[in-house]
Amino acid sequence: MEVIQSELGADTSLKTPFYVLHGAQKGLVCMVTAGIHGKEIAGILAAQRLLQVKIEKGTLILVPTVNQIAYRNRIRGNPDLNRTFPRKAGDKCRHRLAAELFRVSKKYRPSWCLDLHEATGFSRLNKGKLGQSIICYPNSQTIHISQEVVKRINRRIDTPHERFTISRHILPGSFRTAAARILQSHSVTVETSMSLALSSRILYQEEIVKLFLQQIGLINETE
Repeated sequence: MEVIQSELGADTSLKTPFYVLHGAQKGLVCMVTAGIHGKEIAGILAAQRLLQVKIEKGTLILVPTVNQIAYRNRIRGNPDLNRTFPRKAGDKCRHRLAAELFRVSKKYRPSWCLDLHEATGFSRLNKGKLGQSIICYPNSQTIHISQEVVKRINRRIDTPHERFTISRHILPGSFRTAAARILQSHSVTVETSMSLALSSRILYQEEIVKLFLQQIGLINETE
């Protein structure tokens, strides 16, 4: 496996590393992003651990901390970066960092985009909460694969309200929706609940990404 390190926003205060992990065989391209919101740290720490994953087929683009400034200050971000991506083809990003991320996305044209986030509450206890959910751009294959991932992760969770749910949602300006609409990627957002211990949230984020990578053929089932 080959790992190449590069930077978004090189030579600016926004710079942040990203990694391209090439498997030995050709296959799909998957992009995993975390830290679009700087205070949602479980996804960031899980994404860093994913650098150890052995890619067998295809390519993994890994951006562990998209918004370094927000992460250093432990804030969501001002402005909210996840409202600054293009809303339709031909639109421009409304933030330089969003433009940098989308430039890399257009270069690699990922078949799948997994965006790691955190939220309050538990979706199984309150439908108005996003914690412990996977949000899909409403595409049939995206939903099908996500359902399989949720089924597998929930087998490992003993506490019922900590189990994951699936929702279908379009959010103009978000990375998930922009990747789906403009790049035709299968796009999902993984939301762990901030009500859980950090160690549990990191584990859920890491395991869910691995389950997606297994389902789309980048890693072996035994990874």
